[in-house]
Amino acid sequence: MKLLEGKTALITGASRGIGKAIARKFALEGASIAITNITEDEEFLNAVDELKALNVMAKGYVSNAASYEDSQRIAGEVINDFGKIDILVNNAGITKDALLMRMTEDQWDAVIAVNLKSVFNLTKAVLQSMLKQKNGSVINLSSVVGVSGNAGQSNYSASKAGIIGFTKSVARELGSRNIRCNAIAPGFILTEMTENLPPDIKSEWINKIPLKRGGTPDDVANAALFLASDLSSYISGQTIQVCGGMLT
Repeated sequence: MKLLEGKTALITGASRGIGKAIARKFALEGASIAITNITEDEEFLNAVDELKALNVMAKGYVSNAASYEDSQRIAGEVINDFGKIDILVNNAGITKDALLMRMTEDQWDAVIAVNLKSVFNLTKAVLQSMLKQKNGSVINLSSVVGVSGNAGQSNYSASKAGIIGFTKSVARELGSRNIRCNAIAPGFILTEMTENLPPDIKSEWINKIPLKRGGTPDDVANAALFLASDLSSYISGQTIQVCGGMLT
């Protein structure tokens, strides 16, 4: 039997990169997949088609994860379409990097809204369903910079650190109802976002990593699969750093 057979997963911001890799990994393990994106662009539609090609039920939803009302609506639609939500992956995120002295209020607010408030929005939206089932796994995508901080990313680092605190609190609140909540803190992952970095910057990052390579979206997806499945049934409130030993 596949690890996620019979389960339904909702994954935010899953049209590319880490989110898409998680959706694909879950589908290959038998899960029905609901993914969200802020716009119905070609990339998003292609991602949904690729999931359907894996012979699982898959559907895409256009949603602004930073909106509380939109998150409530999407959760309701997913439950209506799929019957339940067993796994929530809060992956949606943006960056608006700047040194603090140059950072605008809008840059701060946008990153906090999309990266941190969205985690509250979606977790709150699926809560009643999971409480009724007395079962669920919430997986929040944080970052190593939420643990270590990073110059020029005070907004992003704050949002990702907030996710870790939120994860620990939710795990304490909901553990008695068999709902687990964990975080993943990826390090230097080779995605569309990092692909455009100059070669010398990439080399500088990789030299800091004991495993001497950047991670792949699949490396993160493997950790998410573990946390979504019953293999981690006694793990909650934890942050797994998928960073090649960078923060060791």
